[in-house]
Amino acid sequence: MRKLLSFLKPYLPQLIFVMVLLLVQAITNLYLPDLNAKIINEGVAKGDTAFILRTGGIMLAVTFLLGITSIISVYWGSKTAMAFGRDVRGAIFRRVESFSQSEINIFGTPSLITRNTNDVQQVQMVVLMMLNVMISAPFMAVGGIIMALRQDVPLSALIVVIIPLMGVLIGTMLVRAMPLFKQMQVRVDRVNQVTREKLSGVRVIRAFVRTNYEEHRFDVANADLTEVSLAVNRIFAAMIPALMAIFNLSTVAIMWFGGLRVDHGGMPIGNLTAFLTYIMQILMSVMMATIMFVMVPRAAASWTRIKAVLDTEPAICDPELPAAESETCGRLEFRDVEFRYPGAEEPVLCGISFTATPGEVTAIVGSTGCGKSTLINLIPRFFDVTSGAVLIDGVDVREMPQHRVWDKIGFIPQKAFLFTGTVAENLRYGKEDATEDELWHALEVAQGKKFVSAMAEKLDAPITQGGSNVSGGQRQRLAIARALVKRPEIYVFDDSFSALDFTTDAKLRAALTADTRDSTVLIVAQRVSTIMNADRIIVLDAGRIVGMGTHAELLEDNETYREIVFSQMSEEEVA
Repeated sequence: MRKLLSFLKPYLPQLIFVMVLLLVQAITNLYLPDLNAKIINEGVAKGDTAFILRTGGIMLAVTFLLGITSIISVYWGSKTAMAFGRDVRGAIFRRVESFSQSEINIFGTPSLITRNTNDVQQVQMVVLMMLNVMISAPFMAVGGIIMALRQDVPLSALIVVIIPLMGVLIGTMLVRAMPLFKQMQVRVDRVNQVTREKLSGVRVIRAFVRTNYEEHRFDVANADLTEVSLAVNRIFAAMIPALMAIFNLSTVAIMWFGGLRVDHGGMPIGNLTAFLTYIMQILMSVMMATIMFVMVPRAAASWTRIKAVLDTEPAICDPELPAAESETCGRLEFRDVEFRYPGAEEPVLCGISFTATPGEVTAIVGSTGCGKSTLINLIPRFFDVTSGAVLIDGVDVREMPQHRVWDKIGFIPQKAFLFTGTVAENLRYGKEDATEDELWHALEVAQGKKFVSAMAEKLDAPITQGGSNVSGGQRQRLAIARALVKRPEIYVFDDSFSALDFTTDAKLRAALTADTRDSTVLIVAQRVSTIMNADRIIVLDAGRIVGMGTHAELLEDNETYREIVFSQMSEEEVA
């Protein structure tokens, strides 16, 4: 609740303004039946036309005031609620941006998307209803009770029966609905997850003729969500008729007992009319609050999920006292590094020590699952080491602000990802002020100039989400060009040449050697031909370094490296 209020605190002046307007509306609504009773008791009964016209004019003025305040309060209430939703979405997005891969894996991508869209929408709607309905409902209910007591105290005893009866009905239904709303949000996550997998993997699904299977998966997830939704709707479908029954029976009871009071001279007919109006206002306020409470359980479940994201502290964060800036050169060192994933019994990496210096190319090879990608993910702090240290220019990366670490690194991931926009916008992702000459130079080095030049719009050619409108090799070359535009001190290539043919691979490596000669270069590769000319080759096996040296040195005395080489090349090619 404290965190929820913290989002509303900046809008306290608007909230107070809306509350004042709603209070004015409540007083105005309560004033009108009293005037109506006076017209009947003093104007109609006595035939005083002037009194009727004068009092009627006052009622028209009050009604006009009511309309104006209603418009203003709804406008400001809606504006505040929308701003609240905007702030919560922004807070979630910023928090998720600060998450390490571990936190993202805990929540899951589909769940994080749902929490920032559907869940925020549920809470936002409750805030909107609260500002437009919930604040005015207590004013109207309490004021209606006071005004009803003014009209006739004995007849007001009916309120003692009606209100508790409605309270018991509403409370019972909310207790039954709350667990179902929590289930509903979990099943919305599941539908989102299945839909996302279906859209992302549509080519694989079609290639393996699994369309029917995926349709069945979606049908199951959809049916589960429908089942819970129907259960919730059945509860609230019974609530409205039950409340309307109480509402109508209350009207009959008031007319019956009120008629007896009027017949015996206990109250004027105008007072009975006003009393009936006040009872209707009280019951309508309760019904409006009920409609509000229909939304509250689901919003409460959504807020719990939102709060779980906002309260999660990233495992990887900036140090309180960052280390001073050191001399910049791009020297990278792994010092007795060990890493294990959270909850894992065995480390993925153990005893990793090596140094990569500017002007050198350091390659990392090994069998699938030996920890190559995990090792280089430690450099930009996608994960933090369990023990040991990763140092850049002699400073532990954990003692540096994350943005400073990232500024030094040009990272080309294993799966090249491009953003929606143009070729130029993607290339300028790491350097917004890069000139066109810089972009074309990077494309030339990355062997992408030819296919970009062939596009109708060239640098302004559109790129769809993920780069799905270009081939895998083109995506990799654009991702490499994006890193080259940044001109970092350290280049990290995580198997970034896998989609290239051998000719393009060779040309790209030759151009890279000249263009990155003053930088530190790390290459993870499956192809031996890609890293044969590296200054240093590190051989990993089961998370440990089992060999380090040049291609010739390792080929001579490292059995693991020889197995990798001869699994890809013949003896004649090696010779």
